Amino acid sequence: MELKHSYTDYKNMAEAVAVRLGEIPKCAVVLGSGLGFIKDRLTDCRSMRYDEIPGFTLPGNPNHSGVLSAGRLTGIPVLLLSGRAHCYEGYDMARVAGYVRMLALLKVKKLVLTNAAGSLRPEMNPGSFMLISDHIKLCAESPLTGPHMPEFGKRFVDLTRCYDPELRAAAKRAANTAGVVLREGVYMYFAGPQYETPAEIRAAKALGADAVGMSTVPEAIMARSVGIRLLAVSCITNLAAGLSDWEISDAHVAETAQKTAGEFERLLSGILENIHTI
Repeated sequence: MELKHSYTDYKNMAEAVAVRLGEIPKCAVVLGSGLGFIKDRLTDCRSMRYDEIPGFTLPGNPNHSGVLSAGRLTGIPVLLLSGRAHCYEGYDMARVAGYVRMLALLKVKKLVLTNAAGSLRPEMNPGSFMLISDHIKLCAESPLTGPHMPEFGKRFVDLTRCYDPELRAAAKRAANTAGVVLREGVYMYFAGPQYETPAEIRAAKALGADAVGMSTVPEAIMARSVGIRLLAVSCITNLAAGLSDWEISDAHVAETAQKTAGEFERLLSGILENIHTI
């Protein structure tokens, strides 16, 4: 069994970040596959690599640079996490989502998760965006499995309002202002690293999913457990298996995400501006 982080481990992570980066913004953003370019837009930027944080779980995906940065995006203070680890790299969910507990100790109050996802809806084409309203996770594993740490909230967590309604409303206003089409839907988690089969996609659609991906849900559960308000946005990079003639590949996913750069930057900037005072 993989060794779990202890409360002391999370505290050591938070202390290392605070010493290196100084004042920590109250809003954090996790950048998914192909979206790391946002780091280059920061002003007043202070950065450190994930491997400089003791015990931090490191991403192995080459599209995830593994850099933590504090700065301002269009004048709004933000903490950026460029990339994340995934369960398909051999980590359990508690390790993948453990950084959220570090954020809680750093007094982060709001978290914006972004990801690359496959669409199950024909009108939600590659290059578009989906605001996550809820998720489906059928695998038995949970990021909260293991010894209970009361410092990080209750043992049994209500996920009814996991994706904060007020933050979602603010994101919709930001999209309207920026002229970006932002649909809303349910994200279904698959562990990967293989992409889904056409039969799995048909099952996901029957269950009510609108998009599928390999991240976000572990961190969403962890954020809810520690009391961090959550918003999540998918960049649609492909139609899911069986819905097009294209072969799905990680290179295509990253390329499509990068093509959305202008719209994504406008959308994220507007979201941060709208949720900054909420």
